[in-house]
Amino acid sequence: MIWHTVPRLFQMIYPERIWKKSAADNTIFLTFDDGPVPGVTDFVLEELAKRNQNATFFVVGDNVAKNPSLAKDIVSSGHKIGNHTFNHLHGWKTEKSVYLDNIELCDKALQDVMGVRTKLFRPPYGLISSRQAVEVSKFKQIVMWSMLSGDYDQSLDPELVLRKSIKHSKEGCVAVFHDQLKTKELLPKILPQYLDYIQEMGWKTDVL
Repeated sequence: MIWHTVPRLFQMIYPERIWKKSAADNTIFLTFDDGPVPGVTDFVLEELAKRNQNATFFVVGDNVAKNPSLAKDIVSSGHKIGNHTFNHLHGWKTEKSVYLDNIELCDKALQDVMGVRTKLFRPPYGLISSRQAVEVSKFKQIVMWSMLSGDYDQSLDPELVLRKSIKHSKEGCVAVFHDQLKTKELLPKILPQYLDYIQEMGWKTDVL
């Protein structure tokens, strides 16, 4: 089951994390996780460019190292970058020291390949232990979300994913999509219509 929106209780428990942002001008904060991946990230960049929309990409360091040209395209297109660990680590299954080292390794890839330093961090799967979070918060802003599209679940009907994504997109929403192999087939059936909806509503997009 996909929780397309995060219960208020969770947001209250961890108020120091970014779940949504105040926006007085009908702004949506688009984010994409797990790239850069050829055939997916470039599709996302093209769709955003068609509508002159901006997004924040939480990239995996290993994917950046494997696809340097595509990684640079994200930056040259005017989008913002966040750290998503080097190996897409599951925080609850990883020792604190290993987790922190992996974040640092991702930072190095971002600097070496993209020329980028970022203060933004999103834990893969949204899972990070309290001990990890305390340390990460000393040098990063932990970013969560208020709308999870569910585009990575290949068993879901695209129309349902689109309908739920639209339903839970509100002013100041931090919306999550994924530019990874699991979404390669589903994303083209969802993202263009979702981006069109944002435009039709007169909403703006912005980076975090």
